Amino acid sequence: MHPPDEMDRPRRLDVAVVAPTLRILGGHAVQAERILEGWQGDPDVHAWLVPINPIPPKPFDRLLGIKGLRTVATQLCYWPLLWRELRRADVVHLFSASSSGFLLSTVPAVLVAAALRKPLVLNYHSGAAPDHLGRSRLARTVLRDRARINVVPSRFLRDVFAEFGIPATVVFNTIDIGRFRYRPRDPLRPRLISTRNFESLYNVACTLRAFARIQTHHPEATLKVIGGGPLDGALRALAAELQLRGVTFLGRVPPPSMPGHYADADIYVQTPSIDNMPLSVLEAFASGLPVVSTRVGGVPAILADGEQGLLAADNDDEGIARQVLDLLANPIRARALAAAAFDSCRAYAWSEVRDGWLAAYRQAAAPASDAHRVPLEAAR
Repeated sequence: MHPPDEMDRPRRLDVAVVAPTLRILGGHAVQAERILEGWQGDPDVHAWLVPINPIPPKPFDRLLGIKGLRTVATQLCYWPLLWRELRRADVVHLFSASSSGFLLSTVPAVLVAAALRKPLVLNYHSGAAPDHLGRSRLARTVLRDRARINVVPSRFLRDVFAEFGIPATVVFNTIDIGRFRYRPRDPLRPRLISTRNFESLYNVACTLRAFARIQTHHPEATLKVIGGGPLDGALRALAAELQLRGVTFLGRVPPPSMPGHYADADIYVQTPSIDNMPLSVLEAFASGLPVVSTRVGGVPAILADGEQGLLAADNDDEGIARQVLDLLANPIRARALAAAAFDSCRAYAWSEVRDGWLAAYRQAAAPASDAHRVPLEAAR
């Protein structure tokens, strides 16, 4: 006979996590990898990745290098993959963003899950949610009527969803704090780092303009710029126009190499115009870096001005520079902010967010009559 605790334990759930692989370097891919690592060996959940960006078999994989055919080749592989992989799942955990990604990645998975009658946990991450939901009736319909449960990583997004009458629960993004090496910056040197991709919403140009102001006070200052995207050429041209010294563009850097770059820097700067709950800020926290950011989207929910870092207005390069200069002039305060930020990281450890995900999966897998679409109390 089985011990009583084994008989009482709910059966293990098979969960298909539909998300990008690390070939698409970004928050979704990193977060999906982190969640899958968290579930490894767990008695309650067996999870596996269903990539939204599968590689076609040879010789069709060559099409990925041809603009215009890349999307066609990916879609021709993605749909059959969904049919095969979602069929064996108890729950589908679908990462979702806005814009074209919603149409090309989210909608196919929603349709296949519905056809296979698989309960869907839709995990929406985009800081562009106010605009996306305001203009897209399709997005509102999918989130309101097709997802068994909507999960968002921030209270900011939960509130945005509520404005459109869409229920959502909060399960924070998670990071592996052990991958990063915390150390107080003593002395605090003007060695800055930026790790946002080169897309308009992240406004890396504002970071470069702020650095130009900083360098007038600290000629020895350096800036390491990590990321890639369509604005790469424009940003390099701006750095040359501003006659910046000590700026290094490193391109896209794989996640295993990121802790070393944070360790080499002394201050983290980001200047997005649209954002939600950036993993890069949490990684900076875990590394002991004081953080300066624009006050947009969900950023203030994880970084309170004057508590875990310093904030400035959107696209305010003068304000960003002023905050960085304040840190350099007050290194004791900078170390206190970094220490408080590091303490806040505990809320994002897998041990803290695991139960939120398990509750979402269990609720989604319950019979429809029992799984009322009411936000779970998963936020901490």
